[in-house]
Amino acid sequence: MDSRSPFVISTHDLARQPGTLRTVERAVPAPEDFGTAVMRVVPTSDIRLDLRLEAVMEGVLVSGDVAVELQGECSRCLREITESRTIEVSELFFYPGARAAALADGDEEAEDMLELEGELLDLEPVVRDAVVTAMPFRPLCEPSCAGLCAGCGERLDDLPADHEHVDLDPRWAALAGLAADDAADGTDGEAR
Repeated sequence: MDSRSPFVISTHDLARQPGTLRTVERAVPAPEDFGTAVMRVVPTSDIRLDLRLEAVMEGVLVSGDVAVELQGECSRCLREITESRTIEVSELFFYPGARAAALADGDEEAEDMLELEGELLDLEPVVRDAVVTAMPFRPLCEPSCAGLCAGCGERLDDLPADHEHVDLDPRWAALAGLAADDAADGTDGEAR
């Protein structure tokens, strides 16, 4: 853990006294890789933390809100999407040694326990997990987005309602040409 990281918070003033609490409000620059293949936190934006740290018997309970600016592409029409989201977080950071003690007692889930390092806690994995899991799996620019036209690739929402493409089988193209010639001549295709 890098103690200089803006995601790292000291719990020294909680003094391991259950019931002691404090609030933390700060803006943290968004890391470059905060997101998924289709949606991510805007790289130069701030992640706004509005948190409450409370000392409990087992460790420090962190709860509150994380506000982020997201950007991505609509999964139907590929239009760029930007939106703001506020995500709730709640995580218990155990005092040092709790993980090893739980593992020794046979608790298989203890491997995932977050622990303080001395008096410091690192919020980055908690914030990352909360933000990434709150991102839409298939983001849409609007719920009624019709997507792209399969024929021309234009957004269907931007095209007239009667927009269509007639795909003629190339094997029948010669016959279509004959029918057009007959229509131009005024005949109905009968032998002359």
